[in-house]
Amino acid sequence: MAQKEKLQCLKDFHKDTLKPSPGKSPGTRPEDEAEGKHPQREKWASKLDFVLSVAGGFVGLGNVWRFPYLCYKNGGGAFLIPYFIFLFGGGLPVFFLEVSLGQFTSEGGITCWEKLCPIFTGIGYASIVIVSLLNIYYIVILAWGLYYLCQCFRTELPWAKCNQPWNTDRCIEDTVRKNKSLWMAANASNLNFTSPVTEFWEHNVLGITDGIEDIGPVKWDLALCLLVVWVVCFFCIWKGVKSTGKVVYFTATFPFIMLIVLLIRGVTLPGASQGIKFYLYPDLARLKDPEVWIDAGTQIFFSYAICLGAMTSLGSYNKYKYNCYRDCLLLGALNSGTSFVSGFAIFSVLGFMAQEQGVDIADVAESGPGLAFIAYPKAVTMMPFPTLWAILFFIMLLLLGLDSQFVEVEGQITSLVDLYPSFLRKGYRREVFIAILCCISYLLGLTMVTKGGMYVFQLFDYYAASGVCLLWVAFFECIAVAWVYGVDNFYDALEDMMGYRPNAWMKWSWTVITPLLCMVRSDPFFLFFITKKKTSSAYNIQYFLACENCNTVPF
Repeated sequence: MAQKEKLQCLKDFHKDTLKPSPGKSPGTRPEDEAEGKHPQREKWASKLDFVLSVAGGFVGLGNVWRFPYLCYKNGGGAFLIPYFIFLFGGGLPVFFLEVSLGQFTSEGGITCWEKLCPIFTGIGYASIVIVSLLNIYYIVILAWGLYYLCQCFRTELPWAKCNQPWNTDRCIEDTVRKNKSLWMAANASNLNFTSPVTEFWEHNVLGITDGIEDIGPVKWDLALCLLVVWVVCFFCIWKGVKSTGKVVYFTATFPFIMLIVLLIRGVTLPGASQGIKFYLYPDLARLKDPEVWIDAGTQIFFSYAICLGAMTSLGSYNKYKYNCYRDCLLLGALNSGTSFVSGFAIFSVLGFMAQEQGVDIADVAESGPGLAFIAYPKAVTMMPFPTLWAILFFIMLLLLGLDSQFVEVEGQITSLVDLYPSFLRKGYRREVFIAILCCISYLLGLTMVTKGGMYVFQLFDYYAASGVCLLWVAFFECIAVAWVYGVDNFYDALEDMMGYRPNAWMKWSWTVITPLLCMVRSDPFFLFFITKKKTSSAYNIQYFLACENCNTVPF
């Protein structure tokens, strides 16, 4: 068949078979409803709305608190080798695949597969299960951050000294550690000492119990913070892409300003160069460790927010002729660049803290909540104007997490609404549906703001939206598009949309490279993943969380 004839058939296919879901968010226009017509699907008001929404969706907490630590832990600069292999062999190709798939079908994360390759609709359902669980627990981090931010407005940072009601006899301030005679006298008592920032986190914020068997009561101060964050999230997305596209102008850009400010402050601190050296110094011997490659692949899939249906949903609001290939490459550079630069901001401060305490940087380097709520808050107490830097840090943390949260929720909503467009897009039903979904997620999230909630959070964090689940989904996405629908057919669709065919690297990635990377990474890791550490009967939910995401995938 001649190329022009193929493109014409493709246009007819898009017009008839891949007809966009009827209805316009937030509701159906009265004039269209009176005439019995379905209005066209809503589109982004401008290209920048889409770019900032995607940037906000995948530039999140993992860029700031996970990538720098993984880089330091896994061989410094040597970690960039497996990182870039997974980036170009898996992350970018799957990211572009999802965005272009949404743009081509004008459908969310579930119905796009119904239109393109119905036998693989289970991919969409698996993505929705994963993102639904992710949305329940990810926002708890924002509740912790909001609580810390509120505490910053007290006369003195409450984690700076050991004079608070929640402190124990084992609390030792850094001034005591610096005084050798006092420190030797304290060590003579043979007690295990803790810092005031650790006790603030464990006793005041979490009120943590001995284990998941003792879940304890709800901490109502955290429950209130969680409610506030959910309300903000609701109002960011309740009007669809009209509201989301405007909110991200602030939430997606302001964190970069804060990051630059913290970077400048960090690199000017004494000891910063030592921290940066630990961050980047290459140790090529670490590449022999399979865990280094596992960490690299997991970080890529998490930081690009792929296999969650969100990128497909955001792409579905693009105009059909939009050049998404160019912007996907630019957004990929922004995402990975942010991760890399964040390492300088974080490790310069950790180097300063290590020098101030007279310890090795390995003793202060943390990842995840340990970095955000223990290491960095402790570091700011050693700086001039600690309250200012604490406020700036937690504002950045909140905004980074907030836009990631509401973009993922928007993707979840779009996917579900597209299943029943004629019902959910009438009047204010979409807004009511969003409110109900937010309320249910909030109520489920209350289990993580109990005194034993940290254990529930860790279960969700490790099993509910794990790297293995994402790899499983990515594998079948590539198989469905490249081998079932046909990679050449999809390239014809891309040419019809953008006017040219992307680099052949994408085709080879979808066909061979990405599926191989997913199989090599996931198969030996899966048994380790579902049997790691948790032995108590209270942790049996791990097997459900580990497997339920994958059960829907093939069909």
